[in-house]
Amino acid sequence: MKIMILLAEGFEEVEFVTIVDILRRADLEVTVVGLKAGPIDGSHGVKIMPDTLVDKVTADQFDAVVLPGGYPGFVNLGEDERVLKLVRDMASGDKYLTAICGAPSVLSKAGVIEGKKVTIHPGVKDQLVTGSYVDQRVVVDGRVVTSQGPGTAMEFSLKLVELFAGKAKMEEVREDILAVC
Repeated sequence: MKIMILLAEGFEEVEFVTIVDILRRADLEVTVVGLKAGPIDGSHGVKIMPDTLVDKVTADQFDAVVLPGGYPGFVNLGEDERVLKLVRDMASGDKYLTAICGAPSVLSKAGVIEGKKVTIHPGVKDQLVTGSYVDQRVVVDGRVVTSQGPGTAMEFSLKLVELFAGKAKMEEVREDILAVC
């Protein structure tokens, strides 16, 4: 399973680091794809160096895309046509589309969640122009997985492990890190 995590200026650090760490603990192949070269600043000043750049990847190289939230990170993702194209290409290839916090709005903007149940940070739910909002911490509808924010990052990450690597691997990782969710 090959997973692309898109990284824009202003990403939410807790979400990003939790997701990358948990997926890698599950022995999943994770590539951090930056929208620009060099270190990318999170919304709280943490800098992350991406593995590669968005201009160097295509949807057919990956099985899933993860969009972390954070402000203005999710806005920057949604305003980038390269991101919207990648998301659309992933959707047309029947790949996993996953997003947390405000980032489900990017899936909405890309037009790939019509008729899907999704969640988003309650403070920005008005930015869902497509999709059907559900007030739950993590929502799975087919190959679309969404979550609400930093406080749900562990549940979201473990759900991704379960979907991508199986329940046994998820339980192994959960027990190893002493997660209660």
